This record gives sequence, C-alpha cells and structure tokens, in this order.
Amino acid sequence: MSKQIMDLPGKTILFGVTGGIAAYKAVNVVSHLRKRGAEVCVVMTEAAEEFVTPLTFRTISANQVHTDMFDEPHHYNPRHISLAEKGDLLAVVPATANIIAKAANGIADDFLSTLMLAFPKRKVFAPAMNHHMWCNPVTQDNVSRLRERGDIIVEPDEGRLASGAVGKGRMPAPGALADEIASAFFSDSALCDWRVTVTAGPTREHFDPVRYLSNPSSGKMGFALAQAARERGASVHLISGPTQQRPPRGIETTRVVSAHQMRDACLQSWQDTDILLMAAAVCDYAPQQSAKDKLSKREADEEHPLGKVLRTPDILTELAEQKGNRFVLGFSAETDRDAGCEKAKRKLQEKNLDMIALNFVDGDVGFASDDNHCILITGQRHEELPRMHKLPLARLIVGRIVSEICGVSSTSRGC
Repeated sequence: MSKQIMDLPGKTILFGVTGGIAAYKAVNVVSHLRKRGAEVCVVMTEAAEEFVTPLTFRTISANQVHTDMFDEPHHYNPRHISLAEKGDLLAVVPATANIIAKAANGIADDFLSTLMLAFPKRKVFAPAMNHHMWCNPVTQDNVSRLRERGDIIVEPDEGRLASGAVGKGRMPAPGALADEIASAFFSDSALCDWRVTVTAGPTREHFDPVRYLSNPSSGKMGFALAQAARERGASVHLISGPTQQRPPRGIETTRVVSAHQMRDACLQSWQDTDILLMAAAVCDYAPQQSAKDKLSKREADEEHPLGKVLRTPDILTELAEQKGNRFVLGFSAETDRDAGCEKAKRKLQEKNLDMIALNFVDGDVGFASDDNHCILITGQRHEELPRMHKLPLARLIVGRIVSEICGVSSTSRGC
C-alpha cells in the first residue's frame, strides 16, 4: 500500500459543496485532503443539504460546517469575511452549472456565493452535471470567464451519469480530485509554453511471450516528475514502461514495453521537446532472439536465450547528442554512495547532460518505494536532497530546473 502524501500541512482549504448528486463523492474528497494534512472548512448550500447532511461533513472534516448566511455568530465578525481571511484556497466540489454561473457573474445570494466573491485567493471548481448542461454554450462561456480570471477548472470525466446517459459531466474520482486541489498550491506559470517529455518505469525485454528481463522500477518517480512539471504550467508528454501507476490528469501518456519502443516514442516526441526528464529505468540488455511461442524448459535450455543478449539502445545518449538548446536531466541509480557519485559525474559529462539525479536504491528507498533520496549534480553544483516522498522530491527537482533555465536563458517563456 502506498504511503499517504503529507504535502498540505498548515494549509486551510475552504470547501464549497453544492446541490448535485456528486455531493456524496465530496465527502471522500474531504477525507483525502485531511489525510494530506490540510484543515478543511466546509460550506454547504441549501440544495447540498438535500444530498448529504452537515453532520457527515462535520465528522469527516472535524470542523464546523457553514450553511446559513444569517446564523448567529459566536462573536461579531461576518462569517463570509472571516472565513475568506482564514482560507488559503477555495474549492467547490461539486460545482453545478448554477454556482459556476454565479461565480462568473458575481452573484452573491447565499453563503457560498458570497464567500466566493469575498475570497481573493485561488479558486478550484470541479464541475459535475448533465452532459447537455456542461456542453451548453452558456456554461462554457461562464467556465471560460472563470479561467480568464485565473480560477482552476478541473474538467469533468466522460462516462455514465446519474441520469443513465453517457457523456461528459462526471466528477473525477475523489483521490484524483484531491490531487488536483493539492496541485493548486504548487502551480504557477514558470514553465508555461515549455514542452516537457518525461520517461518513467521499467522496460521489459521478452525472450518469449511469458518471460522477460526487467528491473523493479515502479515508475513512481517519473510520474511524480510529470505531475510536478504540469503544476508549473508545462505541456507534458509522459512515456511510460509497464507500471501500475495512474497517469496524472491532463497529461498525454504513451505506454511502451521494450527499450526499442521507448526509443521510438522518445524520438517521435523529441522535436517538440524543450525539457527531457529521463527517469525511466531502461533495461540495458535484451535477448538476442524473442520466441513467438512460449518455450518449454527443454527448449530454453537448448537454445540458451538468456545467454545470448544484446545491448539495448542508449536512448539518453542518443538524444543528448542532438539536444541543441534543450535541457536534459538524467537519472543514475546506484547502491554505493562514493562510487555512485563518481559514476554520476562521469555520466553527466559523457552523455552531455545539464543535470543528473543520483538516486540510491539500497534498503527501502528508490525502486518500488514511495520515497527517494537524491543528489542533484550539475557542472557547477552538487546538492543533496533529503529523503522524502517522491512527489515533493519531484517538485524540488523541477524547481531546481526552473532556476537553472531562468538563470541561463533570457527567454520570456515563463522565466
């Protein structure tokens, strides 16, 4: 079981719940945010109370639930004002067409809509409604107005809706939506208009349909880097070997199996890439031949497929040789600290990289772990990052890349 990310301690989220059937999912979203360390203050509309009781949210959030604009206050301070001053972010889950229209047009006729008008910081809306309502030009105009003002709209999913119809309008799964809300705290436009390619996971080199050479990479580091780059405004293409990881929302993802397939995907993405983050653990060797059908033990013994191996393509070297003005980050997995540092420095120079992340895979960090421990090496700097969960670590790494780019480039693309 993956360890819960504690990336929101000290953050206060104002959480608006409106009158849609997806309100029942909002309970789980609050639970996810609490587990990530956030304080959550729930505000419910009158219609939301028809679907879920305030007691439910009070129990899950461990906080008072606000429902009435004219409740008697404990002390004089208009609640919509005091609450707005307390919050770091406002999320509306689910966001009905009605509340989106109110937000877009400045209508303040209940507690939540008044709070939205009084709240000066970032807002996140998670629309959930009938697909015809979502596609209605009026709703789309209102959504566009919110986006233009800097509000974040988490696009609804496609699928079967409560009405039985199939279309776009489903609220995302609670865990995915909690990820989107958490990401809002770390997002900016530092990499706006930059195109980032990230590789992740292992490759599998088959010598028959059921046997292959591989390694224990889970892909967690690469997927975290993809999310961190997207949070900074980049357009991200994730190329992943076989993993159980769920791609972050809003990221183009290409699934591959072998090193040759990963190379082909990287070359196809290369012309549109400004930054390459090569986190994949590409298998260095592949069987010389791959049987079409499963080999028996006798056939395997006779043909010795494991004894006949070839080197797989060195994707990072091939791309870095033609990098031009691109920024290229490589990874180096080692078990010996001192020898690993020397190997990583040589790899940085020999492969023409801008930065290398030396990560240790001994013990309970690195491969298949939720945590990682890295040393970032550039031509001028050697920085050890503490052991931490891979997503916060990915945010640190991307932050260092932003600093490197902005320090050496005069481009106006977000720096």
